[in-house]
Amino acid sequence: MKYFGFLSFGHYSNGGRHGITAAESLHQAIDLSVAADELGVNGAFFRVHHFAAQAAAPMPLLSAIASRTKAIEVGTGVIDMRYENPLYLAEEAAALDLIADGRTALGVSRGAPEIANKGWESFGYRSEERNGADLARAHYERFLEASTESPWPRPHPCTSSTRPK
Repeated sequence: MKYFGFLSFGHYSNGGRHGITAAESLHQAIDLSVAADELGVNGAFFRVHHFAAQAAAPMPLLSAIASRTKAIEVGTGVIDMRYENPLYLAEEAAALDLIADGRTALGVSRGAPEIANKGWESFGYRSEERNGADLARAHYERFLEASTESPWPRPHPCTSSTRPK
């Protein structure tokens, strides 16, 4: 076998509290990833489920995992682009990749049916399409653009700052 990784679906409940807390779930994910790294597993990937306390924000979790592991690739499977601010996501992903020493792999999607009807509206986004696919496409294109631009913005004309070498 050339490559072996895992995708965590988390611990979810329908309404009431069943199972472990969000904090316990996050700490277990870190511990599982550290153990997987020690065993030689290639990848640890986590889903993003907005409105689910234990799976709503993957970057802090992935950063914690990256800081405690040496070789395992860390990533998402998948980020629903309808919910994301593409510029903020590009910054978070870049910071994660620095912490992970280049071991980051992001999976993105246009989304699937969700527990919150038009949930992206809770994040302040509007879509012309019922399923938000137009929003996902626009966010993805801006994310790619931001991810491939030079990390050093052009100096403001009123400053004399220059790009470090």
